Amino acid sequence: MAQAESEGMRVEFATSGGIAYFPGLARPVGIEADQLPEADARKLDDLVAASRFFDQPAQVEGSKASGAADYRQYTITIDQGPRHHTLTITEPIEDPDLRQLVRFLEAQAKASRAKARGTQPKE
Repeated sequence: MAQAESEGMRVEFATSGGIAYFPGLARPVGIEADQLPEADARKLDDLVAASRFFDQPAQVEGSKASGAADYRQYTITIDQGPRHHTLTITEPIEDPDLRQLVRFLEAQAKASRAKARGTQPKE
C-alpha cells in the first residue's frame, strides 16, 4: 500500500459568522489525516492539492452583493511537514476547488463533533 501524501497532515478548521451562527459549532476542529480512513485521507490530500491551498493568499473573499451581511467565514490551517499555511475564506466561495475542500472539511468537522457527543451525524 502506498503512503498517502497526507501522512503527517494536520488540519484545523473553524467556522464563524453566518445567519445561523452558534458559538459552540465555531470552535476549531482538529483533523489528523493519519487518523482518517484511507479513502478520506487520500481525498483530503487531493483536495488540498487541487485547491492549491499552500499557494493561496491568507484571505480569499467572494464577491458580495451590496448591502448583504452575515456571510460565513472559514479559517483553515494546515501543517504538513515543513509547510504551514492559514487561509480565511469568506462566502460565497467562487473557486470550485476551494469550495470542495471546505465542504469536505465541514463534513469531517460534523462527524468529529458527533463522535465527541457519541451520536451519528445527520446527512
